[in-house]
Amino acid sequence: MFRKRTIGMAALAVSLMAGTMPARADFWSDAGAKLNGATIRGISESSPPSQYVRDVLAPAFSKATGVKVEFEATSWDQMYDKAIKDMEANTGVYDFVYIEQDIIYSYLARNFLVDITKTLVDKPDLKAPNFDTSKFTSFIDNFKGSDGDLFGVPMEAFIKVYLYRKDLFEDEANKAAFKAKYSYDLAPATTHQQYRDIAEFFTDLGKEKGIELWGTTVQGNTGHPSSFYEFVETVAPTFGVYNWGIDLKTYAATVENGGRMNSPEAKTALKWWIDNLAYAPPESTSSTWDEVAATFAAGRAAQGFVYGENAAWIATEPSKSAVVGKVGVTLPPVEDGVMQAAEKGDGYIGYYDGGAFGVPTSSKNQAAALLFLQYIAQEDVQPDWAVAGARITHTSTYDDPKVRAQDAKVSGYYTLMKDKGYLFRGAPPFPFHNQVREVAAPFIYQALIGEITPDEALDQAAAATDSELKTLGYRK
Repeated sequence: MFRKRTIGMAALAVSLMAGTMPARADFWSDAGAKLNGATIRGISESSPPSQYVRDVLAPAFSKATGVKVEFEATSWDQMYDKAIKDMEANTGVYDFVYIEQDIIYSYLARNFLVDITKTLVDKPDLKAPNFDTSKFTSFIDNFKGSDGDLFGVPMEAFIKVYLYRKDLFEDEANKAAFKAKYSYDLAPATTHQQYRDIAEFFTDLGKEKGIELWGTTVQGNTGHPSSFYEFVETVAPTFGVYNWGIDLKTYAATVENGGRMNSPEAKTALKWWIDNLAYAPPESTSSTWDEVAATFAAGRAAQGFVYGENAAWIATEPSKSAVVGKVGVTLPPVEDGVMQAAEKGDGYIGYYDGGAFGVPTSSKNQAAALLFLQYIAQEDVQPDWAVAGARITHTSTYDDPKVRAQDAKVSGYYTLMKDKGYLFRGAPPFPFHNQVREVAAPFIYQALIGEITPDEALDQAAAATDSELKTLGYRK
């Protein structure tokens, strides 16, 4: 999925430029000199990690190499539209593009990307001495081709977590009132019924006190793919429905043909999620990932599912968040058996999101772009980036003192990702990702606005998916 946000980035960390450059001065300046002051242009979504690239890493790279970087951080919609059109037309507007984990399979199928592994072997003078793919977390495997060659350098990776208001959950009056009403202790939910009880309780509390407080967020935009992604990547897996309900061997979506997109579990999941709108702020049917993060940061929801890249600023930046010091982070609630399946590797409980920068084959400045990708892959630039953007791509980053300090401020978010990240999974390896999303998502939108029931939505989405996959040649 793509995911998102548009919240601003923290200070530029000027010390990074001074700290990173001297140790690499010989290689970077020499390599840059051979490029004769080239200018490279890149595009990405305006996310916290990307803003850090724009504001800190790109200027540091230019200072170290003399290569100018023009970096466009824009909306998700614009990013994909501009990048794909450029690569399709082979115009070479962009020299590096953001590749989300879910879209890589489509790009590889269309030969859009430069083979980084092969290019650095063919041009050894271009390879930085400290560019070592073994330093990355296993997330890097999402950007390799079938032969193991690398086509993208990860620049962010994070999980979508369950955020909750510690101040509300730990308030003694709230705890007593909740226990009296529901006959169990108030704590972050581990089941969907508990989540619903909590959502109901805090929504009622908001009404009782006359304050703008609701029980949950819902990423339920009724005309944007973000709602489709919240359902298939965040909610459905917690009910035991994986890979959008599409069988990975037969590419069937309907139960009739062997899929699970319209299975009883999927229908229960969609109804549960849509019913959460009764306990969510009024902006929820217009909320993408950006608005959900903003809603939680404004203190308008007691709990919600939020992309981890937003966790750091929500928990630590008072200029942008009203809940600094009040944010708890934990795993999402699941149905019986789902956690056990995930622990055995037979399923997963949520979305492991992130992306990489790749070099289009249409780029006219491939050497300079590859140099930049290696520059941002250095271990010593990772800690400040992780603190600013709540993202981890290198295993050593978890143990850095700066990250450990930030971890304590973000209720153990980084530790949770390190220890429990294996329970989450990225998008399924579908080369037809966009095509299926486009035919299935409208039925989710209709269900969100009440035009059709959740059951009808999934029956129609599954049938449309089977038909589309047959048209595309994936099904007989």
